[in-house]
Amino acid sequence: MKLRIGILGTRGIPNYYGGFEHISEYVSAGLVQKGHAVTVYNSHNHPYTASSWNGVNIVHCYDPEYLIGTAGQFAYDFNCLRDARTRNFDVVLLMGYTSSSVWGRMYPPNSAIITNMDGLEWKRSKYAKPVQRFLKYAEKLAVKYSQFYIADSKVISSYLKDKYSIDSRYIPYGADLFSEEEREQLDKTDAQKEDYFLLMARMEPENNIEAILEGFNESASAKNFKVLGDTSNRFGKYITHRFKNDSRIQFKGSIFDNTAVRSLQNNSYLYFHGHSVGGTNPSLLEAMASEALIAAHNNPFNKSVLQSDAFYFDNATEVRRLVENVQRHDTERTMVKNNLHKIQYQFNWEKIIDEYEEFILECYHAHNFERIVPARG
Repeated sequence: MKLRIGILGTRGIPNYYGGFEHISEYVSAGLVQKGHAVTVYNSHNHPYTASSWNGVNIVHCYDPEYLIGTAGQFAYDFNCLRDARTRNFDVVLLMGYTSSSVWGRMYPPNSAIITNMDGLEWKRSKYAKPVQRFLKYAEKLAVKYSQFYIADSKVISSYLKDKYSIDSRYIPYGADLFSEEEREQLDKTDAQKEDYFLLMARMEPENNIEAILEGFNESASAKNFKVLGDTSNRFGKYITHRFKNDSRIQFKGSIFDNTAVRSLQNNSYLYFHGHSVGGTNPSLLEAMASEALIAAHNNPFNKSVLQSDAFYFDNATEVRRLVENVQRHDTERTMVKNNLHKIQYQFNWEKIIDEYEEFILECYHAHNFERIVPARG
């Protein structure tokens, strides 16, 4: 059966922004290849201005975020939903709920509504208490107005079951393996094998960047530490100032060349992943796929993905211990191989696209059966 599917909740495709855009790009194109008619909603400010991409229909909606800041996201989602109500989609897939669930009464009434429930946004320390309270409320509205749910982490799936007594389908993000073509493009001058530690993240407190760099700063390591990420925000400026006197720490800014990023991951001595909130993190999967040896913050989200195939830390003291003591021997090489195996068989895009299609079809049939067959009692 071929369905009409609308994907909302992202800034659009192809991906220029982040996680939900990343997965929407792969899933939408994959569903088109399977014969479905897929529409993705793009911000009118998105760099890609054409009306289709790899067979995916693109609808550009007005997005005033550039004028009024965060409040513009709510207006953008309102505009997308208003348009979606006119298009007779069989299924609407909402990627996240932060600024869309307040419009829950506007969800297209004849479509099966699926929401990817995101990564417990209200836990993020970057948000003030009033914003955290709103995000909890938005989560509650998403549960109320959606009919079906996706969790990209088993931890989130368990949380939804415990908190709201709802079932969700666990479907994680995916990653591509580090290709031979990417290896051939490796810049040897910038990615000398195993000569540096590496961290790649948004400059936010919950990513444990300060603890990681503090641990390295206090270490006796002779290696450099490369930090990838935009440091122009308040926390980024604080971090660069705090560690400005350690010449080993190199703030490289944002690097948008994916091949260059993956080469740096592949050639790092140890890759630090400090994310402590969220689901299956795309940058973690890419580091696994790039065959990096990984040290991760000790939390259920990371452990559910990496299991025993990583080093874990809770604080700067433990980071320092890893920096000074981790070796690259057979045990560590086995950890890298095991994580690569996970990408090949658990987190590969082909499998994830299949799982999205299977769930979307299930939801469509369940939605239409419930509409046709009256409830008993």
